[in-house]
Amino acid sequence: MKTSTLMMLWLALAAPAIAAPMVFVSSEKDHALTLIDPATLTVQGTLATCKRPRHMQRSPDGKQLLVACGESNAADVIDLATRKSVGRIALGDDPEAFDIAPDGKTLFVTNEDEGVLSFVDIASGKVMRKVPVGKEPEGVKVSADGKTVYVTSEVASLVHVIDIASAKVTKNIKVGKRPRRMALTADGAELWVTNELDASVSIVSTRDHSVVHTLRFEVPGARASEITPVGITMTRDGQRAFVGLGRANHVAFVDVRARKVTNLVLAGKRAWNVALDAAQARLYVVNGLSDDMTVIDVTTAKALKTVPVGRVPYQAVVLE
Repeated sequence: MKTSTLMMLWLALAAPAIAAPMVFVSSEKDHALTLIDPATLTVQGTLATCKRPRHMQRSPDGKQLLVACGESNAADVIDLATRKSVGRIALGDDPEAFDIAPDGKTLFVTNEDEGVLSFVDIASGKVMRKVPVGKEPEGVKVSADGKTVYVTSEVASLVHVIDIASAKVTKNIKVGKRPRRMALTADGAELWVTNELDASVSIVSTRDHSVVHTLRFEVPGARASEITPVGITMTRDGQRAFVGLGRANHVAFVDVRARKVTNLVLAGKRAWNVALDAAQARLYVVNGLSDDMTVIDVTTAKALKTVPVGRVPYQAVVLE
């Protein structure tokens, strides 16, 4: 399929609704997505995709799923009604993660080997701009107003603040060692950045881009070097955050306003990325070293079930 047709597919108003709720989990080693029924928490099958699928995100219209594949240098575009691939979007060399502009026209992609943030036009599939950043860029987050994009550099331990209109870095924010992923509070006033090799989250004011607080994690029985936070998500009201603590095999429940850990919940080996369902009643934790996913009841802070998924699972996306 030609790239020029992707925008038509992206915006197609006639596409039918998704047949049923489903949780999609990317598997780096299987080059596939595992499909989980959220009602029964059972595996419903797998969906082949491009090579080394990692980061995933739903399109703004909710009809498609984009899957970034590091070894294919592209995103697989999956129609959620038919659960079939309908095209590819070139993302440049070794795409790590991406975010989508609020207007749905541009992908902002971190290219790890090149050390750049790429602006990819969805309609044409062309890379329009490249912004040099620190080595091994990973996390990318667009502000709600679509004016600013934040990028983490793992090697430089920086968050780059990039003005989208000019495609220029306006500030570099020093955070903890090896920053990975980010979440914005509901009011957009704070950017929370996970620091994998610092057992912490740096809390950044988006007003002046200063670090206003560092939240440090402790897990009983775990050495500081084993506490490696990566995945982070927040409730829609911004009151609670959930952080996957990596090799500490736990998830931290955090009171955002108090900046305090309220619960630690045991998950699988290397609790990596985390995702909430639409009701914000369940937290899905992808465990990269035990090849499974832990489902946690948010109210009770207790694990409900562990579901086996593909080899080296990376991320879950809950579609309801």
